[in-house]
Order: sequence, then structure tokens, then C-alpha cells
Amino acid sequence: MNNKDRFSTRVDSYVKYRPSYPSEAMDYLYNKVGLSSGSVVADIGAGTGIFSALLLERGSQVIAVEPNQEMREAAERGLIGRADFRAVVGSAEATGLLDQSVDFIVCAQAFHWFDLQAAQVEFRRILKPGGKAILIWNSRLTKGTPFREEYEQLLQTFGTDYNKVNHKNISPEILATFFKLGKVQEARFVNQQMFDWDGLFGRLRSSSYTPAPEDPHYEGMLRELKELFERNQLDGNVAFEYETEVFWGEI
Repeated sequence: MNNKDRFSTRVDSYVKYRPSYPSEAMDYLYNKVGLSSGSVVADIGAGTGIFSALLLERGSQVIAVEPNQEMREAAERGLIGRADFRAVVGSAEATGLLDQSVDFIVCAQAFHWFDLQAAQVEFRRILKPGGKAILIWNSRLTKGTPFREEYEQLLQTFGTDYNKVNHKNISPEILATFFKLGKVQEARFVNQQMFDWDGLFGRLRSSSYTPAPEDPHYEGMLRELKELFERNQLDGNVAFEYETEVFWGEI
């Protein structure tokens, strides 16, 4: 499947069930990294606009670059009427933005989909001198509790290409080669979602590597998910826990 089309049929689930990002992480970006209410920020691989909305709340001007039509249109619907927001057709490798036109680049839950060499060239082209790129992921915790470990095993069992597209494939060595002189700075924050059964099902369906309804493994996956939920729920809910990882620097 073309990576740019992977989420086309999962937009509704993505909007409803994917996590946002903790306020502590946003404070870090604006107090430490240097974003401000006057910053022009390119949100590359903006998806449905989850991170764009947080930037707009802080007063920054946002250009959302997203190649997938369905996701881009969801972002436009969610942020309609914002004079400080526009969405454009483009990718990390070919944004369509002008030379030296943005103060910061942000890639939220997206960097692992990019052609990194081509993206590096493009980021250098569109950033103003001294501009910085910020990579951020909500990294789901997979060990330490029965629920975390059983959910991870479910993805290993039923995921169509889970290990291939997992963002944890982005190693420190890869990051070091992407940033200028290998000088990448990082920070980590706690994040969490609580799900009832419908929420857990929706969260699973939002992942591009899980079987679609027409897949012969779909029903088996749902049975195991239901059993997993019943074993681990407390007062009708389970916790999805994340470490929000931030990497940033000049390109």
C-alpha cells in the first residue's frame, strides 16, 4: 500500500481515538525550543490536524502539509474559519512551500513515513536561517502491565505490517544523521488515554496496520480484543499509556 493512502479509510477513527499531546510538551516547545505566538510553523504530515490545533491555540501561524486528501479535508473541517491556518497538498519530500518561508517544522507522529534523505533536503530549503525541526511521537508503552503486553501481542499476531512501519524503527543513529552535526536535543513527557470498549475498538481501527473488515483475520482479531478488554478493564475502562518523545534541532 502507498503510505500516503494508508489512512484513507480510517479517518473517522483517527479523529476520534488518536491521542493529543500533553500540555507539558507544548510548554516545552514554547518555553525551551523557541516557538512563539508569532512563529510560522509547517506541520509536515499534519494528518487530521491534531497537532496543528495545539499550535493554533498558542497563537502560531500554521501551514499543514498533508498528501492524503481525506485526512487533509478532516483537518480543514476541524479548523475551519481560522485565518492563521491553511492546509496544502504536499509531502515531506515536496512540500510546495517557498524557500526559507517557515520558522519551525513540526512532524507529529509522521517522521517514520518519510524518505529521510529527501525530507532533509526539503526541510533545509524551506526553513529560515536558524530554523529548527521538531519530531514528536506518542510512543505507546508496551511492557510493564498485562494490558500493555497483551495488546502488543495482539498487534504482533494480527498486524499486517506492524513491525515494518513501527515508528520505533527510527533509531538514535538515524536521528543523529538527520540533524545538523548530529546535535539533536530530546525530552519526554507522560501521556494517557482512557477507553471503554467502543473506544478501545476505535483506537485499534485507527492504526493502518490492523486488518480491515474484509480481511479474513478481522473477526479473530476482534474476538481477541474483546477478551483482552474483559480481562483487563477496571470499572469499564482500560488505560492507554504513552511516553511523548520530542526530538529537535537544526537540520
